[in-house]
This record gives sequence, structure tokens and C-alpha cells, in this order.
Amino acid sequence: MIYQDYINYMNSIDEVIIKKAKNIKLLALDVDGVLTDGGIYISENGSESKRFYAQDGHGLVLIKNLGVEIVVISGRYSKAVEHRGNELGFKKIIQNSKDKLKEFNDNFSKEFNLEEVCFVGDDIVDISLMQKVGLAITVPNANYNNLSNHAHWVTSRKGGHGAVRDVCDLIVLAKK
Repeated sequence: MIYQDYINYMNSIDEVIIKKAKNIKLLALDVDGVLTDGGIYISENGSESKRFYAQDGHGLVLIKNLGVEIVVISGRYSKAVEHRGNELGFKKIIQNSKDKLKEFNDNFSKEFNLEEVCFVGDDIVDISLMQKVGLAITVPNANYNNLSNHAHWVTSRKGGHGAVRDVCDLIVLAKK
């Protein structure tokens, strides 16, 4: 999308979504398929790496500057996620989660009201948390075809290719 088309797209977002985004104090992200393109690169010696989209990182910095906390709740473990999360100043990095709603409740429910939380997911394991948060978002390349039925909004870009930046831009738009 060229810049003006993107601005027009962001300005065309439903007011209900903008209102929900304005209240966000915590952005929780799945990793594979959301923060990355879902690819897992394994070298011949068995080390794993992931590809992160730099503009997503810049968007996360922008919303942190607005006072929004960022966390990861992922079903897999990866040292690369730990490194990237620490680099961007994530409040918490939860990996190997078997129950994302339980992880949220155990770690954040005393500090954040569910209406203040945005969660971005892309698979069946994300639905339970998506159904509880104030703003549930998915990506157009979600692994589960009907995931958009559980989301308030679907990003214009795919996971690992600007989806997280779309979410950040939405929050910035709503808060400014």
C-alpha cells in the first residue's frame, strides 16, 4: 500500500474499534504467525532463528511511548523471541504456554482489566483469550479460517509482514 492509501485505510476503521483501541493499556502478542511470518529457520547445527519485521518493532516502541505495555504469550519457546522481546522492552515474555487465558489471569489480571487489553492471535489456541479481551485482533493469514469470527478486527497485513505495525498504528490513531 502506498502511504496515502494506508492513511485512508486507517481512517476508515470503524469507530467502535477506535473506541476499544483508545482504552488499551496492554498489548499481548502471540509470536509465530503474528510477530513473525510463522517460519522457523533451523541451521544444520540445530540452532533456531526467526524473522522479525523491523517496522513492527518501531510500532511497538511508539505505543510504549504512549504508556502501553507490551507482552508476549506464546505456545512455543524460542531464544530469538526472548532476545527480540528484551531488545524492545517487553514487560513480560511468556513462552511454552499451554493455556493463554490462564497465563493472562495468572500474570496480568491484578494489574489490567480485560477491557484494557488487546490480544493478537492467529490460531485455535488463541480463541479463549481473544473472547475475553477488550480488543481481539487476528491476521489475514490466520491458521484457523474462522478465527476472524472471534476477532473485533483483522489487520490488513499478514503476520510477520506488518500486522503488528497495523495494530500499533490503530492504537496510536485511537489515542491521539
